[in-house]
Amino acid sequence: MPHSDTSTALVVSGGGARAAYEVGVLKALRELVPRHGRSPFSIYCGISGGSINAAGLALAADDFGAGVDRLVAFWSGLHAGDVYRADPLGVAVSGGRWLAALTAGWLFGRGPRALFDNAPLQPLLAKHLEFPKFDQAVARHSLRALSITCSGYASGQCVSFFQGRADLEPWHRPQRAGAHVALGVDHVVASMAAPFLFPAKKLHREYFGDGAMRELAPLSPAVHLGADRILVIGTGRMADEDSERWRSHGRPTLAETAGHVLAGIYVDRVTSDIERMSQVNRLAARIPADVREREGLPWRPIDLMVVQPTERLDTLAATLLDELPWAVRMLLRGMGVRKDSGGALLSYLMFEAAYTRKLIDLGYRDAMAQRGELSVFLDLDRA
Repeated sequence: MPHSDTSTALVVSGGGARAAYEVGVLKALRELVPRHGRSPFSIYCGISGGSINAAGLALAADDFGAGVDRLVAFWSGLHAGDVYRADPLGVAVSGGRWLAALTAGWLFGRGPRALFDNAPLQPLLAKHLEFPKFDQAVARHSLRALSITCSGYASGQCVSFFQGRADLEPWHRPQRAGAHVALGVDHVVASMAAPFLFPAKKLHREYFGDGAMRELAPLSPAVHLGADRILVIGTGRMADEDSERWRSHGRPTLAETAGHVLAGIYVDRVTSDIERMSQVNRLAARIPADVREREGLPWRPIDLMVVQPTERLDTLAATLLDELPWAVRMLLRGMGVRKDSGGALLSYLMFEAAYTRKLIDLGYRDAMAQRGELSVFLDLDRA
């Protein structure tokens, strides 16, 4: 049974629109936490679309229910045009730049920044995420830290920008680092800049993109920030239960290839790190604490729980293709997106209420199916 002084971390790494699933899980947790109670988490680690959810909850650490309600309202009312330019002119300009780069890019010496222009995202997040209030939550001891992970294009380093208690130390590992900074909307925009889809964002001296790109250990920021137990909300199934291999009916389209690459970035690495931490936990449990301390071994057991979709999010997205603005549909169809193919890519770009609401409902159902385990894991009876 966890102790009440345990530092609990929430790790959310949903790619793009898939992050709405995480909100459904949080909605279920809201019903398990005492009304107007503090959050069961003191550490929040967000990557990609999950950075919106991590920041939103961290900024509402004193009233977990209110924070979840705001996230539910945010994702339930979302439309593609709120996140990237989905109007005919905006899509034509973005698509035209790609076409020009392919046919005559050598004439201009520069290529397009990204497939979509995410200019609407910055003011949207500035309206919903009040980062100036962050220090107040830390001062009230409601919050230990918030981490937002981004990937540097020049350095190749995966940097977890974090803000929290003054005694938290930065860290440096091969290709990974933690930097104590004053967080803002720019960090969230950078963490959501999926490769090829959205343009990189300049932070300090370097341009950064989606934090999942080079993050080989998505759970490590939570460990560095002092977590004793970690709840991971995934947005991909850990394994396909089908016993038979799927049969291909043709070469993969550009959309299918892009979706496959994105799945490798967002889903596979989280799965691998969960497996790795489970192995370390088993090993650490066999070594007495005094031996670990005497030998200077860095391992310590960390309680871990994972909630993940019971349905394929790409299949769900494909059924809702017509919900996207027609200009976006035309562009994606040129890449091979259809109702029977390209759903993986679509699932990251489907910032539409018809899709996000279904993900919230799915996340809620999946979490409520594990409500007993969640209550014990988070020690909610004591909260």
